[in-house]
Amino acid sequence: MVNELRELLHDNAAHPPHEDRDLGAVLRGGRRRVHRRRLGIAGGTAVAAVSVIGLASVVWPSPPDLTAAGVPAPDAPTLRLADAREAVEGRDYTVLTSYTNEDLDADNGQYLDGVTDDGLVLFRDGPRSEQPWPRYALLDPATGGKDWLPAPDVGQATLEPVDLGEDRLVLAGMAGGGMRADVVAHVFDRGLGAWTTTRWADLPRVEQPGSAVLGPDDRLYVSVPNTQGQPPEGGWPTSPGGEADDADAEGDTYRLWSASLTDPDDVRDEGLTVGDVAFTDTSMVWTDRTNGDSGRVHVRDLATGEEEAFDPRSGARCNLLSFGATADRVVLGQYCGTYDGVRDDRVQVLSTEGDQVVTVQDSDIDGGLGVGSDVVTVTSYQRGGAGTYIYDLANDRFLRVSDDVSSWATGGPTQPDQVLWGTPVNRGHGATQWLGELVRP
Repeated sequence: MVNELRELLHDNAAHPPHEDRDLGAVLRGGRRRVHRRRLGIAGGTAVAAVSVIGLASVVWPSPPDLTAAGVPAPDAPTLRLADAREAVEGRDYTVLTSYTNEDLDADNGQYLDGVTDDGLVLFRDGPRSEQPWPRYALLDPATGGKDWLPAPDVGQATLEPVDLGEDRLVLAGMAGGGMRADVVAHVFDRGLGAWTTTRWADLPRVEQPGSAVLGPDDRLYVSVPNTQGQPPEGGWPTSPGGEADDADAEGDTYRLWSASLTDPDDVRDEGLTVGDVAFTDTSMVWTDRTNGDSGRVHVRDLATGEEEAFDPRSGARCNLLSFGATADRVVLGQYCGTYDGVRDDRVQVLSTEGDQVVTVQDSDIDGGLGVGSDVVTVTSYQRGGAGTYIYDLANDRFLRVSDDVSSWATGGPTQPDQVLWGTPVNRGHGATQWLGELVRP
């Protein structure tokens, strides 16, 4: 059941309340970190009470034997969790800062939301019962000091950082009720110390937060719903534990639009149908579909406009759940089916030319590449193998940085050699967020 909660969040986010309220406040900020999966319900319809998000504990299976279960091997060099080396603080990484919320079941908290280009941490407070409107500070990880920013006029909306620069902070969110909502950008000018807000009347509405990504051309690229894959008649097959096996789902598509951050009239349809989209400094990378069969991976050189596309050879039943790109690497997080109670979960690393670099494969894992980072994060929920693992794209190290994992979401843009992860406190009711920086030769 826990593997379906992310999709429940998606469905609830697709029906947001009026813009002066927010689903995050309704859920008291409790966003447990779970696998994103398609619901295994006939007809593709689900009605879920938000209280399901408040589950405090989950029993995970023992470390699996993938070979004995008949899980197919990837067509790539492959790592399992057991191949990871235990990371040593001071030798492999340093902790830059951390923050603990003792009881996120009782109330929303305060969070590390990402790292600016000049090394400060965007610190978010609320919304929560004692702080009903979100406020932000820039935290110096060396001293712990916080420079509180003027409160943005966003109500209780949940905002996603899309750019944390030396001169400005750009947070994207949604406004308006109904089945879909408007994308809104809130920009903080660090020199002037003031917020501005941009809305685009001609930009189609979206269904969920996280639909926008900033391109190197300083335009906000927005994925607008186009087609949605549907469960088969009668719903997805389920395991004895009731988990839906939606391997080899059809996948969803979006139409790609872009908008200027400074001109509300500058909106354009990019003329592309996409799944997931990511940018490097020199290229735009996208898939044909997401939340299902990814199709091909496309790479466009932003200087020349030349495009290449390749089959990622992910596997016959793999569904794309996360996507990222950096420099000459593309990273796909996937669910590829369940075999005799064992999940085939993968985090696949490719070159931008389609070469297989490595695939991390195991059961009950998820992962991907954070915005701005060159460190792949793999989160394991296995009993006996739970924790956060990292694959360092710069030197191919595979390390385990924690031996437990928080069920609360952790994330945000970082610098290339940095990683955010979470560990549980207070018997899982709370969490500590950690910001680490890799020690590289």
